Amino acid sequence: MSALDSRSESGATPRRTRVTDPEPVSVTLQDVATEARVSLATASRALNGGSRGVRSENRDRVLAAAARLGYVPNASAQATAKGSTQTVALVVSDVADPYYSAIAAGITDAAEANGLVVTMTVADRSPRRELELVRGLRGHRPQIIVIAGSRIDDGATERELIDELAQYRATGGRTALISQPGLPFPTVTVDNARGAETLARTMAEAGYRRYAIICGPNRIRTSLDRCRGFTAGLRASGIEAEDQVFIQTQFTRSGGYDAACELVERGLDGIELIFAVSDTMAIGVMTALRDAGLEPGRDVAVAGFDDISSAIDVVPALTTVEVPLREAGTEAVRLALSDDENRTVRIPTTVHVRASTPRAPTSSPAPTGPST
Repeated sequence: MSALDSRSESGATPRRTRVTDPEPVSVTLQDVATEARVSLATASRALNGGSRGVRSENRDRVLAAAARLGYVPNASAQATAKGSTQTVALVVSDVADPYYSAIAAGITDAAEANGLVVTMTVADRSPRRELELVRGLRGHRPQIIVIAGSRIDDGATERELIDELAQYRATGGRTALISQPGLPFPTVTVDNARGAETLARTMAEAGYRRYAIICGPNRIRTSLDRCRGFTAGLRASGIEAEDQVFIQTQFTRSGGYDAACELVERGLDGIELIFAVSDTMAIGVMTALRDAGLEPGRDVAVAGFDDISSAIDVVPALTTVEVPLREAGTEAVRLALSDDENRTVRIPTTVHVRASTPRAPTSSPAPTGPST
C-alpha cells in the first residue's frame, strides 16, 4: 500500500513531501572573474567600462566566461563606468500621431545600426513637460537624447531647456533636435514654409481660386510656418490671401474635423479647396465632409502636409507635401553621433498631387505671379 494513499497506524494522514525546483542561481561578476581567471576589477572593466587598460587576451577570456555562465551585465554599473547607457532617449510631442511614428522608425533603424536601444517618452506638446522629461532622462544617462517636435513659443522654458541640454552635453551626452532651427544644438529641420508655398502654387496652377486654410495655434511654429508658406504661395500666384477663409483649431485629427464642421455649418461660400496644415488634420476634414453628405475631391478638394502612410490609403488619396520623416529620424541619430555640435540639416519636401484635388473646373486659367 502506498504511503501517500494510506493512513498511519495512528490514523493520521502522512504529510506529503512537495518537490520544488531549485532556486535559479544568479551569476555574479565575481563568478565571471573566477571563471576567466582574472581579477574582479579586470572583469568589470572588460564588461562595463570598455576594454581600455585590459589586455586583449584577458578581455576575450572574460567575454567567453560571461557567455558560458549566462552573465547579464548590470545596466547601472555600465552607466557608472561608461558615463552613459547604450540608449537613445526619444522625446516626441504626440505618440498617437503617425508623423512621430515615422520619425521613431528612422531613429530605431539608426540606433540598431549603432548598437543602441531606443526608449520613448511623450511631451504632449507641452514645453514644460518636455523640460521635465529631459531633466528626468539625464538621471538615466542615455547616450543620446533626441527631441522631436515643433518649437512652441515659451521663452522662459526654452532657456531652461537649453541649460539642461548644455549640462547634459557637458557630461558627455549627445543630443539632436528634429524641429525648427534656433537652439544651439544639432538640428534636423523640415523646410515647412517652402513645401507649403510650392503646394499653394501647384494648386493655383490647377485652377483653384478660393481656399479655406485650417491651421493649429500660432504658438506651434510648424503650423505657423506652413500657414505662412501657403499664403505666400497664393500671393506669388496672384491670389489675394486676405480673401481666403482661415480657421484656427487644435493641431490634431479632431481639430481638423471640428474646423470642417464649422465650415460646413456656416456655408462653404464658394470654397473650392481646404488646406489643412497636417495630414492628420486633413483626414479629419475629409471625415467631417462625408458626415455632412459631401464627397471630398468632388464637392470640395482637400490637401494636407507630411505624406503620412495613410495619406494614400484614404479615399480619395490625399494630395500632400511629402516629408521624408524616417530619413529625418535616421539623420538625427547620425548628427548626434557626429562632431558637428551646432549643425543644421534641412530636409527637403516634395508635393504629391492625388485624387483629392482634381483639376478645378474653371473656364479661365489661374493667374500667375512673379516666379521666385
